[in-house]
Amino acid sequence: MGNGDIRVRGLAARAGGWSARHRWAAVGIWVLFVVLAMGLGSAAGRVDVKDSDQLKGETHTAARIIEDAGIDEPASENVLIQAKGGDLKATDAEFRDAVDAVVRAVEGTGRVTEVASPYDTKTISKDGRSALVQFDMRGESDTAGERVEPVLKAVEGVQQDHEALRIEEIGGASMMKTFDDAFGDDFKKAEYSAVPVAFGILLIAFGALVAALLPVVLAITAIMATMGLMGVVSHVMPMSDTANSVMLLIGLAVGVDYCLFYLRREREEREAGRDAQTALRIAAATSGRAIVVSGVTVCVAMAGMLFTGLAEFEAMGLASLMVVAVAMVGSVTVLPALLSLLGERVEKGRIPFLRRRRKSGGSQDSRFWTAVLRRVLAKPVIAVVVATGALLAIAAPALGMKTQQLTLDQEFGDSLPIVQTYNRLNEAFPGGSEPAEVVVKADDINAPEVKSALADFRDRAISSGASRGPVEIKLHDAQNMAFVYVPLVGGSDLDKAGASLDKLRDEVRPATLGKVAGVEAPITGQVAGSKDFNDQLAGAVVPVFAFVVVFAFALMLLSFRSLTIAVTSIVLNLLSVGAAYGILVAVFQHGWGASLVGAEGVGAIITWLPLFLFVILFGLSMDYHVFVVSRIREARLRGLATKDAIRHGVVTTAGVVTSAAVIMVAVFAIFGTLSMQSMKQMGVGLAAAVLIDATIIRGVLLPAVMALLGERNWYLPKWLHRLPDLTHDETPQAVAGAVVRDDEGEPLKV
Repeated sequence: MGNGDIRVRGLAARAGGWSARHRWAAVGIWVLFVVLAMGLGSAAGRVDVKDSDQLKGETHTAARIIEDAGIDEPASENVLIQAKGGDLKATDAEFRDAVDAVVRAVEGTGRVTEVASPYDTKTISKDGRSALVQFDMRGESDTAGERVEPVLKAVEGVQQDHEALRIEEIGGASMMKTFDDAFGDDFKKAEYSAVPVAFGILLIAFGALVAALLPVVLAITAIMATMGLMGVVSHVMPMSDTANSVMLLIGLAVGVDYCLFYLRREREEREAGRDAQTALRIAAATSGRAIVVSGVTVCVAMAGMLFTGLAEFEAMGLASLMVVAVAMVGSVTVLPALLSLLGERVEKGRIPFLRRRRKSGGSQDSRFWTAVLRRVLAKPVIAVVVATGALLAIAAPALGMKTQQLTLDQEFGDSLPIVQTYNRLNEAFPGGSEPAEVVVKADDINAPEVKSALADFRDRAISSGASRGPVEIKLHDAQNMAFVYVPLVGGSDLDKAGASLDKLRDEVRPATLGKVAGVEAPITGQVAGSKDFNDQLAGAVVPVFAFVVVFAFALMLLSFRSLTIAVTSIVLNLLSVGAAYGILVAVFQHGWGASLVGAEGVGAIITWLPLFLFVILFGLSMDYHVFVVSRIREARLRGLATKDAIRHGVVTTAGVVTSAAVIMVAVFAIFGTLSMQSMKQMGVGLAAAVLIDATIIRGVLLPAVMALLGERNWYLPKWLHRLPDLTHDETPQAVAGAVVRDDEGEPLKV
């Protein structure tokens, strides 16, 4: 090539160049892709994860047997009738009148079936002060919450007539309605408020309406396209509402971040005196490349969830992977086209009081980090020791992490009356609110040996100490099945209830139902589901950790061609994740500062969160790491000494990393305000980790470690030189010298 025509290498640079030359085509293709994806998704519909696919083990076996038999288990309800004082007993006339009134009231609604008096089912507490009226809701259990209100009002009417008694309803349908009423809009408010929060922060960061709108619009279109793709993909791998919420969170975070990185670099080059065409090429070759490396790394991390064997995790992993990939592609294709079309108009809608900030330039925006770096680079050993020590101290509580499925009172505290009912029911009838369910399948459920085994199982469940009864047996003759409901000793204490479950599975069942040929009797229920989930998750931890770490290491090695950079990337990310774990345990398990986030009395971390956080945080941390290290390497390629390159890389990226981190922290913190403790834990964990990552890790520890390593930062053993070269680094000078031409060979004007 002559006259300074230099071929710009790299996928991102070529994609940006093509988009700049074919602006309307790039925009049109993107719009068409989003519309087609949404249309196809709407036409295909979404297939959600079935109960039978949620878990493996006995819980999965039980769900499969029920599904194959075509039995739709109704939503069961209980009315707890309890004496307020110590004198009134279930045998007293007033108590009996109340029970009869409850039975008549719920039957009178026409919404229930199988109403059972406690005097028939023996569901009277040992002290005689409490009794349970049990019944099932008519219709499908999934929608029972929508039909239960007349029943609740009928029970309230009986309560008003019997002031000496406490009469309260609780069950699957009533809990469903309560949660929907109290928290159904909680998630939607959080999801809807995330977009304006991100836009507000971008408006402050850019000071211009158009510049702030671009990342939000691209993130939203990426999310819309992914929602459509989820519908199509769900026919191969089922999706879920949880996966949809996680996808929205991740899509907004990375979509805005990627556009922010690209747009800030293009702006920076223009403010440095480059013409718009050259600034766009530099942004494509530098920030565009960082986006591709970061996006691929995040996708690899999200793919780790596909190895858990848990359908919900697999759905979340695939949905997150897709939205990151779509956001990455959009950022390196349609964004350059839009910037090329807009030119200087990207500055339209300037905010007057932010004009000064824009004119001050990028370096002035980072005075704080300039001052911090001066001290860090002057004494890197002290910086490493102090920062590492602080992170290890923060992470220390994680060594005693206790994970479990949160019970109702842990999840919602005492904020809802139904939680108090739940606690009173478990106190009077341990395990009665969430009994173990034995799904018995036989060739002939009415065969004498099967009936005898069922009776024996019921007796031994109580005599073994696993249950205090009453044990209820429901026969389904047509399907040759029986459901055995066993209240577990331990109630809402999952550790004790788990021990009772083990007795049923390991002692009672083998000695009774296990002796009858052809009988299947898997045991399910909330306690069993929690145990099976924990067991499967524990088995998935090592493969997922290994997959994510090994592939992230390989990608960093190939992208930067430095063994040192790859190793330090992994170590720093693990420190960040460990610190997030420590904060979670300190706040939610030990209760340190729990009142600040409304998390008193939780005492445990929800089971799925540690692995979920590891995958998400490991991926998101790479955003900042790749962006900062790419800028440092770029400066090093221009001939700066390593320490000067570190200073330049960190200071020039401080503004964009800070803006990106503030957006992520703000969005995640919204979920930390929800009433459900599991969502609160997720929001606090993600927000804390991103904050730590963008400050202590990227602003202190990374530059200090790189300063200590010096030229060894770029070390690559000779035996690794044959690895594929995926660096494709271009210095701004080289890119500026490249002439991008249109289809007729004329220089392209932006």
